[in-house]
Order: sequence, then C-alpha cells, then structure tokens
Amino acid sequence: MRAIQLKEYGGPEVLKLTEIEKPVPKGHEVLIEIKAIGVNYADTARREGKYVVKTPLPFIPGAEIAGVVTEVGDQVSKVKPGTRIVTLIESGGYADFALADERSVIPIPEQLDFQTAAALPLQGLSAYHILKTMGRLEKGESVLVHAAAGGVGTIAVQLAKLFGAGKVIATASSEEKLALAGEMGADVLINYTEHDWEQKVLEATGGRGVNVALEMVGGEVFNKTVKCLATFGRLVIFGAASGEQSRFYPSTLMARNQSVIGFFLPQIMRKPELLQPSLVELFSYLGQGKLKLTIGGIFPLEEAAKIHTLLQSRKTQGKLILEP
Repeated sequence: MRAIQLKEYGGPEVLKLTEIEKPVPKGHEVLIEIKAIGVNYADTARREGKYVVKTPLPFIPGAEIAGVVTEVGDQVSKVKPGTRIVTLIESGGYADFALADERSVIPIPEQLDFQTAAALPLQGLSAYHILKTMGRLEKGESVLVHAAAGGVGTIAVQLAKLFGAGKVIATASSEEKLALAGEMGADVLINYTEHDWEQKVLEATGGRGVNVALEMVGGEVFNKTVKCLATFGRLVIFGAASGEQSRFYPSTLMARNQSVIGFFLPQIMRKPELLQPSLVELFSYLGQGKLKLTIGGIFPLEEAAKIHTLLQSRKTQGKLILEP
C-alpha cells in the first residue's frame, strides 16, 4: 500500500510517498481502507520533531481517519467488514490502509460523507473536552476562545453556546476571521493583534473576567489570558503555537482561586468511556444541524507536503483533508 512517511525531521519536503506492507489486523484490531484523512497542526509538529511526546522514525503521520472496515482481528466482536467508520489513531493515517482498535471506532451516520466525518473528531473532541471535561463549563458562564476562526476555535464557539455559556468572547487576527467567529455564534469579537485586547475582554465581562479560557498560543498571549480570568476561573492550555514558553508564577492564582489546566487529546483517546460517548454526541449535533464544519480544501494523498505548507502559512480557513 501507499503511505506518506518521514525518515527525518524537517520541513514539508521530508514527507515522502512510499510503498509499504499493508498491515494485518490481530486481536481487537480492525483494518480500515481509508477514504479521508484530517490534517492537523499536530501532524506538522510531528514532522518537525516538536510534538508533545517523542516521534520515532520512520513515522507515518495522521491521527484522524474515516473509511471502511475491510478485515477484522480474531477477537473483534462489535465491528463487521463493510462498516463505514471514523476514528482517531496515534499514527499511520497518511496511507491507503490503517489499523485501529475496535473499541475506538464510531460508525458514520448515513447522512454524512467521509470528508465531513474525518473533519470532526480531533478538533471536535478537543473543543468538547477542553470545555466540558477540563474547563468544567457550567450554564451561564463566560468563555474566551482564542484563534476562534481556527479548527478547534470554530467548534469551541459553537459548543460553548450549545453547552449553555452565557457569553462567548472570540479573538482572532483579522476582521475576516472575526466575522467567521461571529457566524459561529460568538457574542463579542476582539482582534488580538491590538495591544490592549485583554482590557476589552475585561470590559466585555463587566470587569469580572471569564470563567473558562481556551489558550493555545503561549508567550505573552498566555500571560494576558491569565489576567482575564474571573475568580474561580479556569484556563485550559492545549498548545503553544507561538513556540514561546511563558514565565509564570503559580502563586498568583491563589488570591482568586484560579486554575491553569493542561489538555492533551491522546489521554482522552486512551479512555473509551470518555472518547466514544462524546464523539457520538458530536455526530448527533452535526446530524441535527446544530454544529457546522468548514472544509477548507480536499487534496490527494501525494500532495501532503503541499497541504502542510498551506496549513503553516496560517492563510487557510476550515479543515484541510487528504484523500488516498
């Protein structure tokens, strides 16, 4: 079968189309013929050797796949060949076929195509569990969503409203991106390239600050976001897109009972009791038209390097998809 493999860390050019042996399912594994692959910033971090956990070489990127089960292991009891499924795997998605544990696959609702199904899991589950599991969002609370026109951001804005947030404050770097966040349901739109954006967040909350903040930039953005927290406020970190680490004094959280919480989706993936019900709920929202996804482009597998270049240019909107 074909796969996009990297044998060294580096730029998009290290992604090479190669021929490898098709895997054979064992035990609880199922073999999936891949129809659509979601592309994510985590894939670019893997390629550069800068991911949260070590990336062993050689490596096939790709965690988010939709396709059809073609074979099953000898202990599989719940999934049959021919089933249309979507799942998250830790690696191996940029390929014609991949293995997954039967306990991690979710049937795709009939009304959804493979591309839409592949666009949801990683960013949808991230937004869901950042808000609900880690952020412990309660009805009526206020939420601050940075990069609100991005993949996680657009879904987080919508889910925050579905979960009953009283006010959703969205930040982005341009008027066009802020307009998209507004279309997703954000109540307040703030351009975070302006030096005093944190003051505008405080003004929007009557000086109280936000109850839950989603932060994935790092550096100065992190420090300013801490200043935006309300008493008992929770800041959830799920990335560091700027590449900058923050100098932070934890004792500053004590006076107002505030929390800074880390989020890493693979830990959710290792808990089927968290993963499966939340993904089913997300697909339900999608099927009912309560959740909208934006597909920014669909490309053939052999153009993986091109799609990584586009993603890192930060000029794209919506989800980028690869097709074998």
